[in-house]
Amino acid sequence: MTKIEQVIEFVKNEKIVRPRDLQKQGLPAGYLYELASRGVIERISRGLYQWPGAELSQHQALAEACKLSPKATVTLLSALTFHNVTSQNPFEVWLAIDHKGWRPRINYPPVRYITMSGPSLVEGIERHTIDGVGVNIFCLEKTIADCFKFRNKVGLDVALEALREGWKQQKFTINSLMKYAGICKVKRVMLPYVESLVP
Repeated sequence: MTKIEQVIEFVKNEKIVRPRDLQKQGLPAGYLYELASRGVIERISRGLYQWPGAELSQHQALAEACKLSPKATVTLLSALTFHNVTSQNPFEVWLAIDHKGWRPRINYPPVRYITMSGPSLVEGIERHTIDGVGVNIFCLEKTIADCFKFRNKVGLDVALEALREGWKQQKFTINSLMKYAGICKVKRVMLPYVESLVP
């Protein structure tokens, strides 16, 4: 198999590929540009390529954003959508990064960075695979606590909807939720709303 054939095979199997993914395999990254210009593969955004017509999930934008920003964690509206507890349909991918961290420039999909630090940046992370890409996403309880913390950015109504819907779907326990409320320093804010859930 020639190197260009190996690249084609790699793109077919990986779904979403960056030039550095090829370099790790000992393959020339330049073949991506060549294959895209010949129409063999698709350039889906700056530095991201895929096999044409590849079956991708409804969360493709999360995979694309996290491929370009691998140290980030999906948060707030994007995490709520992933956990299926919101009527919101964000056009941006919301990513949490260290407040001192590097913000990769991403042309597409549109990304909104939220800065965090300490335990609130590292606690409650789940690892999921979306379209072959490893993606960090905050668990639902942490996401709800974050929505209360950042209610000035997402709206209190969004936080309350997620709280009620998550409880209705039995996706968390009160103890687990309050643990993350403590980490995010919003226990006092959340307590009256949490108490209203429990008869």
